[in-house]
Formats: sequence, C-alpha cells, structure tokens
Amino acid sequence: MNPLLLFEKWFSEEKELSNLKLPAACCLSTSGLDGYPNSRFVSLKEIKKESFVITGPLDSRKGREIENHSKAALSFWWTSTERQIRIQGDVSVIPKSEAEIYFKQRNRDSKIVSAIFEQGQEILDISYMQKLFKEKKAALGNKEVEQPNSWGGIYIKPIRIEFMEFKKSRLHERKLFEQASSGWKMTIIQP
Repeated sequence: MNPLLLFEKWFSEEKELSNLKLPAACCLSTSGLDGYPNSRFVSLKEIKKESFVITGPLDSRKGREIENHSKAALSFWWTSTERQIRIQGDVSVIPKSEAEIYFKQRNRDSKIVSAIFEQGQEILDISYMQKLFKEKKAALGNKEVEQPNSWGGIYIKPIRIEFMEFKKSRLHERKLFEQASSGWKMTIIQP
C-alpha cells in the first residue's frame, strides 16, 4: 500500500467533514541552528513528485535551518476524523519555476507581506509594520506584486509516515510506513 494515497484519502475525508478554514495546516519541525527543535504551522500546498510541498521565504529561520540540516517533520491533526499523521523526510528546494506558480496563487495581501517584510526579523513596532504595509499597498495600486528572490518552496520526501486513528476505547490504531529498498514497509504499532 502506498501511504501517500492513504494520506490523500484521509485528507479528502477530513475536508468533507470539516469546516476548518485551513484544512491543510500542519506543523513543520526542523532542527534549530542552536540545536533545539523548532516547530511552526505552515500550509501544505500539495503532494507532488512523491513529496509534500511547503512554500515561503527561504531566508527565514526555517529556510536557514533546512539549508543547514535537510531533514524535517510534518504533523497533521484533524479533529473531524480524529486522525493524526506524522511524517519524517528529506528536504530539497523546489525549482524556481514551480515557486513562481505557487506565488501567483497567493492572495494579494500575502504577496505584499512577502515582498516587503523579512519573515522573523525584528521590527520597531506593530504600528510601524501596519503603516509600511498600507504605504506599499497604496503605492502598488493595481500593479502585479513581484515575487521576492528569497521566496520559494521545499519538497519533503517522506522516509517514514505514521497514521493514527483515535478510538474511544483508547485502543488507537497506528500504522507505520517506512521506506525500504523494496518500497514501503508497513507495521502496526501499539497505541
């Protein structure tokens, strides 16, 4: 069984039952530059080339962490279906041409934020940030927002995926898929 197909099935079932505004939200974990794990919520764009696609500024903390240690983890928790999926994998940068497509799909305000701010860097105060945003938005008018050079995306090619279905009995069903030389190997693990 291909765990990526199972992921897509579970994701589809969650979207059918859920009224979540961001059903593709997931927790991306990386190895911090200071040795501490680092996690943040991001949005899954799609599964492509047998990998999970995440986008954003590559010069951000997460981008620098991935450049330093090209392994990451994703965690999904879906409340409607009471399912959790944990993914560990190897990271590579998506081609610039693909990043351009994802950037064009973003809403205008998100594009403007990406164009004028350096994610995670210090700023004087919130009102200054809001003023800067309003000024840039007004200056742009109806012009297209250019994609910053630092904005791109990553593939996370899984080596391990765990699916967990929560049960009222507390006998949660867990299936662990691991990459082996002959393809995916599945084991059932205890709750």
